[in-house]
Amino acid sequence: MNLLETALKIEAIPTWTKKLGLSAQALYNARDRGHLSPAIAGALAEELGQDAKEWIVVAALESERDSACKTRMVKRMGKVLML
Repeated sequence: MNLLETALKIEAIPTWTKKLGLSAQALYNARDRGHLSPAIAGALAEELGQDAKEWIVVAALESERDSACKTRMVKRMGKVLML
């Protein structure tokens, strides 16, 4: 969600929705759920000039249900991505 917060400091949700070709509710729903889909995160990262691959991984981990595997991967990727 840090990525969305960064984007919203630059433009409002309707502007990002239009730039990314999303449905009107897509980013509102993501904000309410507390995570972006990996595809949206990657596209948004590209628009912001950031590494899309890193944000796709972050989004995938954020959307996973809590489990021992998620905890393990967050710890491992956190060292790389500083989650």
